[in-house]
Amino acid sequence: MLNCIKRLAAALTVAASLCLLSGPLAAQGKAKHYAVTTDRAVIVTREVLVKQGFEVVRVSREGDNQVVYYRRGNEGKGKGKGKLEKLIIRREADRVVFVDTPAAVLVDIDVRLRF
Repeated sequence: MLNCIKRLAAALTVAASLCLLSGPLAAQGKAKHYAVTTDRAVIVTREVLVKQGFEVVRVSREGDNQVVYYRRGNEGKGKGKGKLEKLIIRREADRVVFVDTPAAVLVDIDVRLRF
């Protein structure tokens, strides 16, 4: 009976911990904020995408947002180019926010914009 109570207490402790930590962890992956101009953010994004082997198809303005359309290059393997994808650079007050950006690309953008 004592083992059963200890297991129940441990399970409740773990469940409570996961509930408390899930809020901040879930919010971290949504968007990154930077205090730079939109033009600088677009230039850095274009450079990072090209460096990682993507082809930037176009950059268009939709309202206050900049939408960057890109695709994976063929990398010399003769299998054609990848599907068209997009990421959004949104302006909020004095910050720039990246939305729908792959993690690998966002890491390099983060490094470049911090300088």
